[in-house]
Amino acid sequence: MFQAVRARLCALTNKARTRRKDAGMVTSEYAMGIVAAVAFAVVLYKVVTSGPVSTALRNIVQQALDGRM
Repeated sequence: MFQAVRARLCALTNKARTRRKDAGMVTSEYAMGIVAAVAFAVVLYKVVTSGPVSTALRNIVQQALDGRM
């Protein structure tokens, strides 16, 4: 019985070790993640700096600064 338990434990640890080897992202996945993040940042920058959104943000900040305490 001890040998069966030991064999099962070895099989489980070997299985865990093989899974760990593939954990995380590889360099190409990091590169694609960075490209996606930069693309999202560019789109967000374009939206925030567009005319209507910029005007709305400016009005919000102006109202906040003009508020009375």
